Amino acid sequence: MLRLLSIFILVLASSVAFTAQAESDYISDDVFTYIHGGPGTEFRIIGSVEAGQPITLLDNTQGDYTQIIDHKGREGWVLSSLVTDKPSFRVRFPEMEAQLRETNEQLNKVSLSTDNNEEYLKLANDKIAELTKALAQATTERDDAQSKISQVVDDQRYELWQQGGLIGGLGALIGIILVYLPRPQRRKKNRWM
Repeated sequence: MLRLLSIFILVLASSVAFTAQAESDYISDDVFTYIHGGPGTEFRIIGSVEAGQPITLLDNTQGDYTQIIDHKGREGWVLSSLVTDKPSFRVRFPEMEAQLRETNEQLNKVSLSTDNNEEYLKLANDKIAELTKALAQATTERDDAQSKISQVVDDQRYELWQQGGLIGGLGALIGIILVYLPRPQRRKKNRWM
């Protein structure tokens, strides 16, 4: 009976691990944010930083922007809402996968041994449940971060279109006004002065 329970838990754990690994093959963490030369979108873009890259904060915040030095040594400004003190997904996912692999190895060893099977199986199941929950939470956090970054990029594009339309409209208005301004009269050549 105990052996059947061990085999059942091993199969269940393998399917959970396979599902977690299959999902990670389709997830992309290749989003980025622009680094500006000053605290705002009106400043020149000097580069971009991919999500998860390490940065150094320079304790200088103005409005919604924070001054940083990125992993390439460039100094600039990014949105403060995009700066976090949590390790990146690039660091956390391999650690979780290693822990999951270690747990699966422990589970295999437990299923082969006859001593303390129940205790080891309980520990392994608890660890698998904990790692599965942590992986689900990390995936949710990553999806939220990607959504926020996508919204910021869309907002920046809209603002640029809006400014371009305003400049074009003002140019057209000035052109119309110039057409209807009175022209200066030429002096007659036959006048003495």
